[in-house]
Amino acid sequence: MTVEAILQARYSARAFMPDPVPEATLSQIFQAAQQSPSNCNVQPWHCYVVSGERKDALKKALINEVMKQQAPTPDFDWKIAYEGAHRERQFGSANALYSSMGIDRQDKMKRNMAMLRNWAFFDAPHVAFFTMERYLGIMGAVDMGIYAQTVSLLLKEQGIDSCMQGALGQFPAPVREILEIPDELGILFGMSFGYALPDAPVNQCRTEREQLDQSVTFIR
Repeated sequence: MTVEAILQARYSARAFMPDPVPEATLSQIFQAAQQSPSNCNVQPWHCYVVSGERKDALKKALINEVMKQQAPTPDFDWKIAYEGAHRERQFGSANALYSSMGIDRQDKMKRNMAMLRNWAFFDAPHVAFFTMERYLGIMGAVDMGIYAQTVSLLLKEQGIDSCMQGALGQFPAPVREILEIPDELGILFGMSFGYALPDAPVNQCRTEREQLDQSVTFIR
């Protein structure tokens, strides 16, 4: 597959088969991702890939944490209130997602249950947490985004689907404790991944993209 074909084929999967990705395949993918570009080649990423019993323990701990109904305590200040076109796209994305699951806009209970599945990793066999040293700020976050995109495209090349999740950076305490992440590393976001359930209604959700002239200006 070409890079363009992979981009056209990938989507945010939210239902997975239980089958794990072979360890050799995981090693190959994350080794290839080391070629990701970064500012001044600082390579700030430290990625924790969690599977098996440790993943199940983390899932339980995160759900318990979220169910306390306390405010998120992310390691980085990434909360933003979207405005204008960005807010419209946010609403459009939510509408596409919940419509694919047959959840009405007014059904807050079902929406909350669907949201809770973020911290259950959508039952994926693997989850990755993307961390970097806290002092790196915005430049480190740029590099982390490049790295995570590279990982996601490499996964898709191998027929493995994924879902990027800012939600997995909202409650870092259980993640830090269970994975023994040192304090100097901040948890930025996460990604659940594995082999998608192709016929799951939620995996039929697709989001729109803006026309090119809304995103790119060519200057000659």
